[in-house]
Amino acid sequence: MIERLNIIEDRYNELSNLLLQQETLSNIKKTLELTKEQASLKDAYDAYQNYKQVNADIEAATEMLKDADMVDFAREELESLTLQKQKLENDIEILLLPKDPNDGKNVVFEIRGAAGGDEANIFAGDLYHMYTKYAEKQGWKIEVLSEEHNDAGGYPLVVFMVSGENVYSKMKYESGAHRVQRVPVTETQGRVHTSTATVLVMPEAEELDYELDMNEVRVDITRSSGCGGQGVNTTDSAVRLTHIPTGIVVYSQVERSQIKNKEMAIKILKSRLYDLKLREKEEAEGAERRSKIGTGDRSEKIRTYNYPQNRVTDHRIGFTTMQLDRVMDGALDEIIDALVNEDQNRQLRGE
Repeated sequence: MIERLNIIEDRYNELSNLLLQQETLSNIKKTLELTKEQASLKDAYDAYQNYKQVNADIEAATEMLKDADMVDFAREELESLTLQKQKLENDIEILLLPKDPNDGKNVVFEIRGAAGGDEANIFAGDLYHMYTKYAEKQGWKIEVLSEEHNDAGGYPLVVFMVSGENVYSKMKYESGAHRVQRVPVTETQGRVHTSTATVLVMPEAEELDYELDMNEVRVDITRSSGCGGQGVNTTDSAVRLTHIPTGIVVYSQVERSQIKNKEMAIKILKSRLYDLKLREKEEAEGAERRSKIGTGDRSEKIRTYNYPQNRVTDHRIGFTTMQLDRVMDGALDEIIDALVNEDQNRQLRGE
């Protein structure tokens, strides 16, 4: 552990020096690369500095034991410092686990109503509300990139970006099929129905990650459709992009400006293609990678929201909370923390 921490410390200090050099400062791309690398090392670097300080304090307290007047104070200090050291060692063990290079990225969410007709679309809208409320609590920013409305309410499809600090590290576990059990507003007999919505969470593709060749993209300009406010259908501003090699199609009509809609559509397409590249890489790496939470089958049923019993169950880790009402209002911390902890524990066990 110490050997790895020394390597991290040396690299962190090396990066600090490189970032001060004029040659680096004049190269924006290089500065960005080095800054991101240093940021990825910062937590481990800071923890190691604290660890070294605690060890130095333990040595000083051990020396104080030799002074008869300081024995009681020294023993109290040693007891406290030993606990600090144990906690730091546990924290460092987790910090040294292999990092997902996308953890620090913003994400593109894609939520679709699936099985269940209008009720599935309404549930997709409920999930969108849940994630936006959670993002607000985290201090993250939401930007709608594309949306399709439904006459009964909700969304057949809504695509949005969540921007902030380490968004993907928490949101990457949300991809999959979400199931709801409740009495739909359209149900006259009071029977509980089961519907599903699918969630796809993709790391935002940055310039360094994926370079889109626009020669491989067909651009179609169409008239906006559906709910969207006064004047939404008066101009040809909606943009549909088709990536010819993969057949991936994305669509944006949320803005009145054709240029802005095209920018948003490109964001979605680049993230879809980057996500595809990641999935292909994981397939090549085999079952070891796929065994990790959040990287399994996208059609896998991951969570059930049971309204009659106010219960939410995450099936991947067997976690249940009886606070569905709070969860749907953005109180996702307990579930996400449980997923993060289980993922870390699996890695520590070498699974």
